[in-house]
Amino acid sequence: MTTTHLSQTKAKSNRKKGDLLIPILTVLLAGFGVIMVYSASYYVAEVQYGDRFYFAKKQLVGFLLGLAGMIFACGFDYKKLKNKNVRFFSLFVPIILLALVFVPGIGKTNYGATRWIGIGGVTIQPSEIAKYGFVIFSAGYMSENMGKMRKFSGMIPVLLAGGVICLLIILEPNMSVTMCVGALMIGMLFAGGVKWKHFAVILLPALIAVPVLIISEPYRLLRLSAFLDPWASPKEEGYQLIQSLYALGNGGWFGTGLFQSRQKYRFLPFAESDFILAIIGEETGFVGIAVFFLATVLLVYRGMRSAVKSNDFFSFLLAFGITLVFGIQVCINALVVSGAIPPTGIPLPLISSGNTALIITMTSMGLLYSVSKRGE
Repeated sequence: MTTTHLSQTKAKSNRKKGDLLIPILTVLLAGFGVIMVYSASYYVAEVQYGDRFYFAKKQLVGFLLGLAGMIFACGFDYKKLKNKNVRFFSLFVPIILLALVFVPGIGKTNYGATRWIGIGGVTIQPSEIAKYGFVIFSAGYMSENMGKMRKFSGMIPVLLAGGVICLLIILEPNMSVTMCVGALMIGMLFAGGVKWKHFAVILLPALIAVPVLIISEPYRLLRLSAFLDPWASPKEEGYQLIQSLYALGNGGWFGTGLFQSRQKYRFLPFAESDFILAIIGEETGFVGIAVFFLATVLLVYRGMRSAVKSNDFFSFLLAFGITLVFGIQVCINALVVSGAIPPTGIPLPLISSGNTALIITMTSMGLLYSVSKRGE
């Protein structure tokens, strides 16, 4: 057997296996998330629901459904998503779901925001679905219109799709996810080959919109002031950030030990969801946080590597978009929890309590692995 034949055989074998680190890291992180959701929530669950496993059981169900979705997606021919009908379906279904949020009796309001729809006993957060629907739509459109993307007119369908999604999400209101989708849209356009001068046309309105959105809502101004000086209102707007910093500081180098957090005893609000990273830091310390971020960075790296090694433009854009959604949310959540940016509600992917996000994220990682299998 010649050396060339051996190399070809090895290359085919590698393509068939794909990047196994993607599903392995996904399962490890999601499994760790189930443990941390239990740790962060068992006291509140016992007090509110009389069942210390209330949130943990829901997270475990989401994990199992997400695992099933990921296994299916790993073997799915993702190139079927490029079909025009499929990609329009991927865009319009999330938009319809986002619109249903505002229908009385269907939309569910919690803490002053209407971000969920309830069907029977099932609650769905459409914004989590919309992010990946946008990725599928924009990847399909831009891969079929590569030449048009060098012109401003070629960007319009992607801008309209992202703009409609952003508008519906900001009306919930949910500024953090709106900013995520906005950043995702800009990232996808960049990957799609848009000229630099066209970015100025996009970025200028976006930069103007951020302060306008903050000023338009009093609670956002209060959050901004809490970010600038949380100790100015330690019992009000600054309370959550202060408690988060206490948790991170209490963790030290090696943490207080698993299940030994103090802040979860109703000191830190949303300990099992948006601020679960603070509990991870308290219980596992700086070393645990470092290991966690090493795993997430590695997952982002392998995702981008799969995108670069893909054998067609649609595969590249799909893998890039999926990885970008994950990376953006991890960065924003970490910056919020550490007080580097103003407080805003956004979950930590694969970790925070929430079945919609967990199932969709795990399934998307299956698609990412599928891309890696077919890459060169």
